[in-house]
Amino acid sequence: MITKKRPLWAGFLLALFSMSAAQAALPTSVGGQAVTSLAPLVESASPAVVNIRITQTRRDRFGRTGEVGGAGSGVIVDAENGYILTNHHVVEGADEIQVSLIDGRTLDAEIVGSDAGTDIALIKVEGDDLTEMPIGDSEDVRVGDFVIAIGNPYGLTHTVTSGIVSALGRTGINSDGFEDFIQTDASINPGNSGGALVNMDGELIGVNSMIFSRSGGNVGIGFAVPTEIASSIMGQILDFGEIRRGLLGVNIQTIDMEAAETLDIDVEGGALVTRVFPDSAAEKAGLQVGDIIVGVNDKEVTSAAELRNTIGLLRSGDNVGIRYLRDNKSHSTSAELGRAEDQLLSGADIHPGLAGASFAPATAESTASESGVEVTGVEEDSPAAQRGLRTGDVITAVNRVLVRNLRDLTAVASNNRILFLLIQRGDRSLMLQIR
Repeated sequence: MITKKRPLWAGFLLALFSMSAAQAALPTSVGGQAVTSLAPLVESASPAVVNIRITQTRRDRFGRTGEVGGAGSGVIVDAENGYILTNHHVVEGADEIQVSLIDGRTLDAEIVGSDAGTDIALIKVEGDDLTEMPIGDSEDVRVGDFVIAIGNPYGLTHTVTSGIVSALGRTGINSDGFEDFIQTDASINPGNSGGALVNMDGELIGVNSMIFSRSGGNVGIGFAVPTEIASSIMGQILDFGEIRRGLLGVNIQTIDMEAAETLDIDVEGGALVTRVFPDSAAEKAGLQVGDIIVGVNDKEVTSAAELRNTIGLLRSGDNVGIRYLRDNKSHSTSAELGRAEDQLLSGADIHPGLAGASFAPATAESTASESGVEVTGVEEDSPAAQRGLRTGDVITAVNRVLVRNLRDLTAVASNNRILFLLIQRGDRSLMLQIR
């Protein structure tokens, strides 16, 4: 099962496989010094880890309302301003948030900003004598490094487990997210979400986010969002008050070796450009339909998912180098990334029922009025596909509210659990219900 350690009431995701947890042995020395205990490291790091409890008002199908609660963890990263990093899924939908410190104090918290795509949120408390954890460079992390995880599994506050970094750069865990996970065998369980993955220097290198599990408990395969990503999201929230995700402005599909042989292209993998959006970063950079993107900056691109992930973790306005093939010849160009919210959006960033679909502003080719939002792609068997969305559909209204652009769609969809989409499909109109 892939399990985001959501609040305890939320349950777990898909069962994949199980294996017995292999716990790493304690290192015999760190930095040339003999190690007999991790207690000094734990004593230094623990005060920065907090317990998070949320309450949320929910309405049942009979219209009755009631409060539900959830729990998770967080890490104080700025003591002066009271900023705490945690997971988006820990605080999503919260009406009230309370943070408990290791010294027994309980403080009210508010959400400063949150990003479902990377599962990172920033919350804030007002309090004196807070302890922050220094943020380490996750780019320096190596497979085999010893780490500790600190959090509040099953409500057991400030629980510490140890292990190693099992793998780096894990992707494909959540197809609708933007991923570059650190994998660890340090025990992570429900309630650890948002807690700290700490190196032997007492620095935060990752925010614990999800696990592989059949039972919902730890089997030695946990994932943390690297601080490179968490810091970038926090910076965007503080700089702009929102997430400004980068966008290249293309539709793509994976080119594997079989497809390359069929097309007589000398490449082992890459992302085939199937559409270039007008006035996008890609068009301005000279990219064309049929180009195969094989690299972004210093990263190799072997699939459409890798390109989407790489671009999605960058900011709008960033300048990136693009390596691509055209007519079996290598080329390079540079592009200033646009803003995803203005040009292209993933359905998962809008509403859970739209996950698996991508959206762009309607064009003259898709609708006579050039007003509305076009469905530019729908993944097979995704929630969007199961609810009847098709590539080429144009959404013109949601819940009887006119939709002129992506911002209109996001504004209405993000505030409603049930959506009634008025859709133009060819020369007819229809309405779809999305839950």
